[in-house]
Amino acid sequence: MEKIDEVFEFYNTGAEKGRLERGLGKVELYRTKEILKKYITNTNNKIFDIGGGIGIYSSWLSEMNNEVHLLELAPSAVEHAIKNQNENNTFIAEVCDARNINRDDESADIVLLMGPLYHLQNIDDRLRVLNEAKRVLKKNGLLFSVGISKFSCTTWALSTYGKDNNFLDNDIFGDMIENELSSGIHIRPKEYPYFIAQAYFHTPLGLQREIESVGFETIEKHAIEGLIWFTPCLSEKWEDKNSRERLLKIVRRTENEEEIMGMSSHFMIVSRK
Repeated sequence: MEKIDEVFEFYNTGAEKGRLERGLGKVELYRTKEILKKYITNTNNKIFDIGGGIGIYSSWLSEMNNEVHLLELAPSAVEHAIKNQNENNTFIAEVCDARNINRDDESADIVLLMGPLYHLQNIDDRLRVLNEAKRVLKKNGLLFSVGISKFSCTTWALSTYGKDNNFLDNDIFGDMIENELSSGIHIRPKEYPYFIAQAYFHTPLGLQREIESVGFETIEKHAIEGLIWFTPCLSEKWEDKNSRERLLKIVRRTENEEEIMGMSSHFMIVSRK
């Protein structure tokens, strides 16, 4: 089994705190909720939010009258999630490795994998996670899987090259993205300790094939941030209601376009058992 000490340390030291409340994280949060609401249209579901961090989505889904179980690798994240509950958004929160889910067979209506699949570089571990998700899902249950595009670091560096950064002039950064583009494997250089921890960056089709290989049926693929994430002055535009709606109109219109889905930092695949 692959060791993920770096991932554990990254999240256990609070990497997720505040991330979805600033910058591109706001777009990711808004769009992820928007996509989930297309499919989670009723209440009283039993939902397992596996690798759910500090419970942002668990909290939101529990407010919609679902029974939510946050099953997260990092103890500090679980502790934070529990402390930040209130009477309107209570949910179960426990430490759990996505490769060994401590829940009964066919006990969940919905499973969220919005993190584990892009932090396991070994395909056998990713397939183990997917098989565990399949095991705990009821027949016809829904699986929501999120991947990070293998082009994400490259497109980010290109979008701000010469303006806010010159990472592309650095051989260390260049070697990192070359490895990502050729293999999908992201190895964080020691020179950049604030970069995301070790990861596997997918193509949308690659992640779809992994999910289908364990027996899931694909319903749809969605770009999350889509094409709009590299909009100049995105944070300012996002705060303006009219500009935000224009941006959302573009991403909604193009979210299922397979030809450009890899341009999105994150994408979601919706599947049925």
